[in-house]
Amino acid sequence: MWVLDTDHVSLIVRGDPQVAARLRQVAMQTTTTIITVQEFFNGWITQLNESDAKRTSSQQANEKREQILYQYRRLFLSVELIKTLPVLEFDVSACDRYEFLLQQHPLLRKKALQKDMRIAAIALSRNATVVTRNHRDFGQVPGLKIEDWTI
Repeated sequence: MWVLDTDHVSLIVRGDPQVAARLRQVAMQTTTTIITVQEFFNGWITQLNESDAKRTSSQQANEKREQILYQYRRLFLSVELIKTLPVLEFDVSACDRYEFLLQQHPLLRKKALQKDMRIAAIALSRNATVVTRNHRDFGQVPGLKIEDWTI
């Protein structure tokens, strides 16, 4: 089983041909996680709210319009992609793995790593491979299988 991290889902939404081709090859064994869904929606909501909050001159109105259309289009494509993938939940087994990881490996407790560690815990609890370009962070997790579809 392949678990796409947030970055790889973003690459698919942006139309990366290499990642999309690999996804087509193993689509039936490919999933993502509820953590990736959270990260996507947090990111899009933040961007859209910031766009709404910006005051613009009449000259900037067209640029703002294009930006909002672009952001909603990317959000729409993200939702459409996520609807095609099984989404793995952060269940009791994943939570247990997550807590164990943080207990046994204090360096993984950094706040910036928490969502990645939850993705890792979900993958570990299902003996799956995380598909990511983020070898620096995911590579710190003992026993986690990782693969990068961009290389």
